[in-house]
Amino acid sequence: MKHQELLKQMTLEEKAAFLSGKNVWQTWEFPHLGLPSIFCSDGPHGVRKQAGAGDHLGLNASLPATCFPTAATVANSWDEDLGEAVGSALGEEAASQEVNVLLGPGLNIKRSPLCGRNFEYFSEDPYLSGKMAASYVKGIQRKGIYACPKHFAVNSQELRRMAMNSVLDERTLREIYLTGFEIAVKEGKAKSIMTSYNEINGVYANENKHLLQEILRNEWGFDGIVITDWGASNDHVKGVAAGSNLEMPSPGLDSAREILRAVENGSLTIDELDACVDELLDAVLTLTENAKKKPTGFKESEHHNLARRAAEESAVLLKNDGGILPLAPGSKVAIIGDFAVEPRYQGAGSSMVNPTYLETIEKSVEKYDLDIVGINRGYKRNGEEDAALKKEALDLAAMADIVIYCFGLDELSESEGMDRTHMRIPQNQIELLQAIVQVNSNVVGLLSAGAAIEMPWHYCCKAILHGYLSGQAGASAMLNILTGKVNPSGRLAETYPIKYEDTPAFRNFPSNQRNAEYRESVYVGYRYYDTSKVRVQYPFGYGLSYTTFEYADVHADENGVTFTLSNTGTCDGAEVAQFYVGMENGKIFRPAKELKGFKKVFLKAGESQTVTIPFDDKTFRYWNVKTNRWEVEGGTWQIMIGASVADIRLRTTVEIAGTEAVIPYNKEEMSSYYSGLVQQVEDEEFKKLLGHEIPDGKWGGELGMNDAICQMYYAKNPAARLIYKILTNLKKKSEEKGKPDLNILFIYNMPFRGIAKMTNGMVSMDMVRGMVTAVNGHFFRGMKQIISGFFKNSKENKAYTAKISRK
Repeated sequence: MKHQELLKQMTLEEKAAFLSGKNVWQTWEFPHLGLPSIFCSDGPHGVRKQAGAGDHLGLNASLPATCFPTAATVANSWDEDLGEAVGSALGEEAASQEVNVLLGPGLNIKRSPLCGRNFEYFSEDPYLSGKMAASYVKGIQRKGIYACPKHFAVNSQELRRMAMNSVLDERTLREIYLTGFEIAVKEGKAKSIMTSYNEINGVYANENKHLLQEILRNEWGFDGIVITDWGASNDHVKGVAAGSNLEMPSPGLDSAREILRAVENGSLTIDELDACVDELLDAVLTLTENAKKKPTGFKESEHHNLARRAAEESAVLLKNDGGILPLAPGSKVAIIGDFAVEPRYQGAGSSMVNPTYLETIEKSVEKYDLDIVGINRGYKRNGEEDAALKKEALDLAAMADIVIYCFGLDELSESEGMDRTHMRIPQNQIELLQAIVQVNSNVVGLLSAGAAIEMPWHYCCKAILHGYLSGQAGASAMLNILTGKVNPSGRLAETYPIKYEDTPAFRNFPSNQRNAEYRESVYVGYRYYDTSKVRVQYPFGYGLSYTTFEYADVHADENGVTFTLSNTGTCDGAEVAQFYVGMENGKIFRPAKELKGFKKVFLKAGESQTVTIPFDDKTFRYWNVKTNRWEVEGGTWQIMIGASVADIRLRTTVEIAGTEAVIPYNKEEMSSYYSGLVQQVEDEEFKKLLGHEIPDGKWGGELGMNDAICQMYYAKNPAARLIYKILTNLKKKSEEKGKPDLNILFIYNMPFRGIAKMTNGMVSMDMVRGMVTAVNGHFFRGMKQIISGFFKNSKENKAYTAKISRK
């Protein structure tokens, strides 16, 4: 252990307390040992350090910081250098605000378009997610700050996220849901990682030794600290035994007492405790030393310009019929849409940033050579109809040669704490669009949304520029593209299906009662659509440019693939060349194509460049559930280079020697997986995939500590059912207002144990057990346990505080 001498000086009580947060954002400090507190802060796309009382949901104000485009946006850039630059700026701002650990980036896989937090995640593809996450991590940690990739792992939904179990086979776990984290750890050298709320095959992520010890530390060589998501600790003793170092936010000293009892009864060894403490000591001492070199501030204008560049490189031109874009100088333009006045530029929840400056289309357009005939809100973003507003918009549209229509998903549509129920844009926005096209056919749609949407209305627009959630400088970035100052180079990091019913997890998302069954296996996103030949609106990797590119002269050997890329158009621009592999008629089931490399190449008009994309250890591997290791199937592999997964420009083959491992599957028993038609996998076939029986996830009987508060619908106590009704009504009212109440959403989906983990020591686990007893119909016995537990907890907290407050 690195800090043996310091460990010897620490009492058992100090060690136990050290492994839990002191408050919402900070660790315990022990001045007599020379151990200060370190500060954690949200920051996937901007630092959110709260100036006053801390709360992890973002309800209280935070210090001004640059609001960069969200991860879902920057992933469309396919530019690792850009990701590293954004990460470096995030790290600099964190350091200047005395933040030590920045909680991000988020890189969970977009299993379904309906996950409410998809705006905060990079992609449906693990390779792209991992490469972009690693770039962020490198940039952040260059500034002496620890990055904290999250949420580890298989966290694909917001509904009951703290009380659900992800059920999946080991191959799917490894190839789809862990590969991105593997890249972030191995290539990015992440020094901390955040565990997710959910169970994985019946074991909570934060106490999962297979995840945290066997894979993260032993296989990947991770040497940093593991931090729980805020409230994600289930059993603190099991978490420490698994190698989880820091339980957040502030469970109070009841958790520390659990550690002491476990050491006393032998369920936790001193060696296990010391190992966790030693790793956290190393982080605290390292970060404290790094903080001595912290900057006193940051250049807001430079970071604002970087946010603009990130938005420019990440915007995706989806449609450009007749070359309506770029707009000609002096074009007579009407700007319609509420988002032009109040932009939709970031998501809701713990990632919400207080921007240093916020651009709007309404104000920024004054600087461009356009004849603006007027700007009108057009619709109400909460979905309400407004006939007068609509008429004004139509009158304005009729006066212009071109309409820029600013629309997309509103704040209620995508937020931490709730999943979407559909993929549609609010209907009043679409009705206005359909009315506008009747009076002016030259409509340029400017989309703002952090997740995939259905687009049956796309015929109404001659051009569609998708800015995603483009951060504080998004307005000028979009105008630069619309007017041709910038050539769009973003490419979709996720597929846009025609309708939600086409998605692979349609019948299994979100969880059915307690279990979320990943029956689609490795067929996530384009892996499903491409293999099963399902038509999509816009494929993975798609995006248009104002210039054209040609691919030629492909050659592949055992080391990689080389080809020539040429800009054959009339203006400079960047192309994202994408490398996919596949094997026809293989013995192992696999998608028709899998992304295994990419390169963003800037070329001047008429310029050509030789591009090489090397193979790596992930190019041909698959996880073999029989040998329990990575294997390679030998044979002829298809090497494909394209402008999207559906636009392959070059093909060749390469012979790869295999590892000659036993074939883990019987093709006759797993026809769905060999065909890719996985929407309706039956129980027997899913059992074959899992290698065991499907766990029973049904709710039934009495409620337990890990059941969600919203499940008090089933409570035997009428008072508990009344509380459920009140919470449900409050939730509905907040949704009707058009803005989600994150506090209500969090409580609604929180398990009972979360009450003890989130109340800064006011509530102990014994008190929560009393609450559960009362909810289950034993009111007086439960209340007795709560009341006696309150006084006992208060007394023991005071005594413990005295023990660890020595000078």
